Amino acid sequence: MELVKETSHRFRIDRHGAMRVPGIVFTSRALLPEDEALQQVINVATLPEIVGASYGMPDLHWGYGFPIGGVAATDVAAGGVVSPGGVGFDISCGVRLLAADVDSEGLRRDRLMDLLDVTIPRGPSRHAVWQSPGRARLENILYGGARYAVEQGHGVPRDLERCEDRGAVADADASHVSTRAMERGQGQVGSLGSGNHFLEVQAVDQVYDEKAAAAFGLRAGQVCVMIHCGSRGLGHQICTDHVRAMEVAMPRYGIKVPDRQLACAPVGSPEGRAYLGAMAAAANYGRANRQLLGQAVRRAFAEVTGAELELVYDVSHNLAKIEKHDGRLLCVHRKGATLALPPGHPDLPADLAADLAAVGQPVLIPGTMGTASYVLVGVSGGEAFHSTCHGAGRTQSRHRAARSISGRELRDRLEAGGIAVRGSTWRGLAEETPAAYKDVDEVVTTAECAGLCRRVARLVPLGVVKG
Repeated sequence: MELVKETSHRFRIDRHGAMRVPGIVFTSRALLPEDEALQQVINVATLPEIVGASYGMPDLHWGYGFPIGGVAATDVAAGGVVSPGGVGFDISCGVRLLAADVDSEGLRRDRLMDLLDVTIPRGPSRHAVWQSPGRARLENILYGGARYAVEQGHGVPRDLERCEDRGAVADADASHVSTRAMERGQGQVGSLGSGNHFLEVQAVDQVYDEKAAAAFGLRAGQVCVMIHCGSRGLGHQICTDHVRAMEVAMPRYGIKVPDRQLACAPVGSPEGRAYLGAMAAAANYGRANRQLLGQAVRRAFAEVTGAELELVYDVSHNLAKIEKHDGRLLCVHRKGATLALPPGHPDLPADLAADLAAVGQPVLIPGTMGTASYVLVGVSGGEAFHSTCHGAGRTQSRHRAARSISGRELRDRLEAGGIAVRGSTWRGLAEETPAAYKDVDEVVTTAECAGLCRRVARLVPLGVVKG
């Protein structure tokens, strides 16, 4: 395939074969993804009624059907499709950032990390905040998301003002969530999970935009907590179930795709509506999950430091949403890509959080253990349907990463660098070595130079809790 360089941070794959739109990849020469990911950009460009382009973010890498770091929109009225592979298995995986009213110099870090280590549920075998909540409560979570959690005393109303969709996605339909998915989600509400999910205590290292930082509640030297997790086994099962259903349904709609992992159905079809309803339910599960974990962090901070934490923002980076762009209703898939609304956008909560409406939506970009994370903001004129990157982007498989370094060696290296590490398994730590990821500083610089977002603040790790 040929990549045509349009600017220093934007490359094009011209239409060829069955492609309906070109591929646009926001990258630098240093971040160029593997050929497999670029082929997936091409494959996505063949989806029925796709509009604009098949987009790749600076953290682009190979995924299931869609590349991770992929964005694609289809025209709903024209028969555009929704594809579970365009969301992925961890539906509504996202990031929550809380800011504490304490500076890093006054933090009793080791005592705090010890408490978080024993109180934050994580991994496949640790209990969740809501253990076996029961069918009725689980359905309330699927419909109510973080709103339901707050109603039950896990948070404050202001949290919902600083959460995407105010804490709950509309149009959830639990009737399309299978019994197996419900079973898998039953004991995991309020748990971190494993893999690349984490909870990190951070400090604001640098502020680039004082006005936006002030609106977000951030200042230099401040302690923050970043939580990265999603919808756990429930979301995974929903993706599995609906990929299978769409594989069977595609011939009825005359749809052919170059990769079975791109299984899809028209948004307005029974299969499309069923998936969107189940996906919204999983998104609400993910929002509630992060809300409960945020409250667990607040309790730990209160016990150790007496500090209070306010929510900066909570945003997903694995979701499909029905949005209006240029007068058309589009189904926008963001897989490993973050919504980045600009100042004054009508979807910003102007009635509740006028400060966000004036500066734009916070965008949360986690790095890896031992590297920085970023807070960005959406900008006017941002491409890819107001989307940007979601993290550093993986360059090594977990197996390869685990062969490159032992968990103990990595822990010792991070501790020597001033980062407290609390992991569940040595293998899990090794799989997430920073060497397995792209340079997050380069990723963010590329996204900014491509006109997708703007930097607000840089955060550095003080301690990390891993599943």
